[in-house]
Amino acid sequence: MLTLEEFRELREQPCDPQAEQELINSIEQVYFSADSFDIVKYELEKLPPVLNLQELEEYRDKLKQQQAAVSKKVADLILEKQPAYVKELERVTSLQTGLQLAAVICTNGRRHLNIAKEGFTQASLGLLANQRKRQLLIGLLKSLRTIKTLQRTDVRLSEMLEEEDYPGAIQLCLECQKAASTFKHYSCISELNSKLQDTLEQIEEQLDVALSKICKNFDINHYTKVQQAYRLLGKTQTAMDQLHMHFTQAIHNTVFQVVLGYVELCAGNTDTKFQKLQYKDLCTHVTPDSYIPCLADLCKALWEVMLSYYRTMEWHEKHDNEDTASASEGSSMMGTEETNFDRGYVKKKLEHGLTRIWQDVQLKVKTYLLGTDLSIFKYDDFIFVLDIISRLMQVGEEFCGSKSEVLQESIRKQSVNYFKNYHRTRLDELRMFLENETWELCPVKSNFSILQLHEFKFMEQSRSPSVSPSKQPVSTSSKTVTLFEQYCSGGNPFEIQANHKDEETEDVLASNGYESDEQEKSAYQEYDSDSDVPEELKRDYVDEQTGDAPVKSVSRETLKSRKKSDYSLNKVNAPILTNTTLNVIRLVGKYMQMMNILKPIAFDVIHFMSQLFDYYLYAIYTFFGRNDSLESTGLGLSSSRLRTTLNRIQESLIDLEVSADPTATLTAAEERKEKVPSPHLSHLVVLTSGDTLYGLAERVVATESLVFLAEQFEFLQPHLDAVMPAVKKPFLQQFYSQTVSTASELRKPIYWIVAGKAIDYEQMLLLMANVKWDVKEIMSQHNIYVDALLKEFEQFNRRLNEVSKRVRIPLPVSNILWEHCIRLANRTIVEGYANVKKCSNEGRALMQLDFQQFLMKLEKLTDIRPIPDKEFVETYIKAYYLTENDMERWIKEHREYSTKQLTNLVNVCLGSHINKKARQKLLAAIDDIDRPKR
Repeated sequence: MLTLEEFRELREQPCDPQAEQELINSIEQVYFSADSFDIVKYELEKLPPVLNLQELEEYRDKLKQQQAAVSKKVADLILEKQPAYVKELERVTSLQTGLQLAAVICTNGRRHLNIAKEGFTQASLGLLANQRKRQLLIGLLKSLRTIKTLQRTDVRLSEMLEEEDYPGAIQLCLECQKAASTFKHYSCISELNSKLQDTLEQIEEQLDVALSKICKNFDINHYTKVQQAYRLLGKTQTAMDQLHMHFTQAIHNTVFQVVLGYVELCAGNTDTKFQKLQYKDLCTHVTPDSYIPCLADLCKALWEVMLSYYRTMEWHEKHDNEDTASASEGSSMMGTEETNFDRGYVKKKLEHGLTRIWQDVQLKVKTYLLGTDLSIFKYDDFIFVLDIISRLMQVGEEFCGSKSEVLQESIRKQSVNYFKNYHRTRLDELRMFLENETWELCPVKSNFSILQLHEFKFMEQSRSPSVSPSKQPVSTSSKTVTLFEQYCSGGNPFEIQANHKDEETEDVLASNGYESDEQEKSAYQEYDSDSDVPEELKRDYVDEQTGDAPVKSVSRETLKSRKKSDYSLNKVNAPILTNTTLNVIRLVGKYMQMMNILKPIAFDVIHFMSQLFDYYLYAIYTFFGRNDSLESTGLGLSSSRLRTTLNRIQESLIDLEVSADPTATLTAAEERKEKVPSPHLSHLVVLTSGDTLYGLAERVVATESLVFLAEQFEFLQPHLDAVMPAVKKPFLQQFYSQTVSTASELRKPIYWIVAGKAIDYEQMLLLMANVKWDVKEIMSQHNIYVDALLKEFEQFNRRLNEVSKRVRIPLPVSNILWEHCIRLANRTIVEGYANVKKCSNEGRALMQLDFQQFLMKLEKLTDIRPIPDKEFVETYIKAYYLTENDMERWIKEHREYSTKQLTNLVNVCLGSHINKKARQKLLAAIDDIDRPKR
């Protein structure tokens, strides 16, 4: 070791830090090994066999330099750490002083304890021992009392379970378990602890039973206790899992018991074989008589289950809000997170359970529906079944927002099949009604509306489409109330009322065509210039243009003037319809009921409704409007739209082969099963008698009943449009634009047949043929054929009046009849003039005189203005005076005249102011006009 002086010498020597560091680095690593390393031995072993003094001295000097460098480095480090060393040394000194002080205190304490020991007596220590023993005995007594209480707890727990105080029982049991764990060192407690555990398990079992009762009859207080109990057990999630299992089981047990009850009741015995059947097989044993009551009870029971689930969700929503509010006031973070997790789990479980429960309900009801063929039921019963199912689907939609795909598909298939068969039967009935219809007026009141019929009562009520019209409550509130809100406190939307028909009876028929004796008396009054016009007639007066729009204010003079052609003034302005029309309207109402209840089949129902109208229209045309000879007149009596409609109906609906081929094969019959044979007019309807104007009364009743039916379809269009699927609406629009709107167009061809026979036009042609037209002087007296024609019109007017006593003839009908007759008369006049072989200018003037006389007298018989085809006659007469060029232009412009009429006009003019060359030219022009027609 270096001495202190050597250290100082080393530090005082000039040094090169880099050189010193190199010396240190040159030291062999072995010198820095463990303390047990023997340096001398190591160096001696390194000596070579032959020693060299100089080398030894040099090596020794090197080692000394290395030692000096290391020593200097160590000295530097020691001096660097000197302040810390001094400070630590001071702490050691201070610690030593403290230990010496502690030794003095301990010595004093021992001395004082010895003094206390010598100062206390044996008696004092005995008192302390007794006090300690007393405290131990008090604790033991308290423990014994607690044990006694624990031993008697099972009695109290049983009482609390009987009272259904599950939270209290669990709280008491948990407290007892906690207390028992405190005294587990007593042998009697171990048995009690086991007993308490069994009791807790028993409580959980009873709690599960109590939870299952919620599924059929939800009670707020009961459910609150159950949830509090599960919360105390820390099994909130388990409770929710169990609850959904119970709901699923409740659905199965409920439907099975309901169906089983009806099956055993109808079987009339207590045979237990039905109880062993599967639900699917059990449903096939329900009899048709008990099918609807069983279905209603089935839906009622399922409603109770769904209502309980709905109220369960309401309870959780309410209590979740309360728990959230209480948690925000302050609670432990860990407890809040756990509660929020449980609450989220319960919420998701309940929301998922909505769809699951509704699917179970749908499957059970679908199985019940498939157990019986619904085609065996009557229409009203079938509608009632649809109504129940529709209300159930509404319940499902409100329950979970589902569209009830399972039920919809099942009931849609059965409904379409049922409705096809029903519609086919109704079409056959309609054909039978039409073939037996005598077209007598069905007397209804003037205020008759289809909404007064039972079949259309549902349209008067603001109701959900799926709720039966007989059960829909009248709501004055604009807010929609769901079924769950409506029946939450009591009642059931599936209650079958014994009187499910409307108590209100229909009051649509008039006793004798008049609604009162006073009305009948006033209807036949004559109105002179001093009489007042009754308001009833003012209201009933019909506009000439529209035919059905009432005029708001009509003067007395106007009414008097209109009496010439308005044959309805002596009748109440009630709708004209027949019993068949009324039956068709009722059928439409029934169809709309089905469509309204089950919207997925709306298109099929509307298609069948259109067939009812098509068949009725086709029958009216077939009975009263088909006349090929009149169609050839070229007057456009049937519009192209009407002809297209009739052709479409005939091709798609009418079976024209049924009578022609009675031995048709089965395949052909299957192909025509969608069609209906063409109807035949009843032999009781006579259309050939001139006294009745060729069945004008029957024609009016038939045609106007069709117009009335079309008006009702127009009235129903907004409702049909609302339920028709968007992709099918073009069909509805086409039906209305191409079929319903053509109903009034049947008036022209039907009344044309009457007009063509009511007046003897052939007799007038014969009378005109006897007139001499090549007179040389202007005549002042008209010819006799004019008087004969006017007499025909007067007789026609009287017959119209006679017919109007049986049937009200609406103003549009009388106008059409008069228009047809006048048009035919004027064309007959032109035809008569075209038969003239020779005619002078004076003869043409006589023609003018005859026609003006006819017009003057005719205007007194009718109020139609302008007179139809008046220009047709006048233009033909005046054409006689045209020059060659003007006549050629006139011929080309007036193609409404026949070739015969034009040719005769040219021939008659020959010799007067047209030569033969001009005649040939004009005849060639006529031939050019006629060539395209050929």
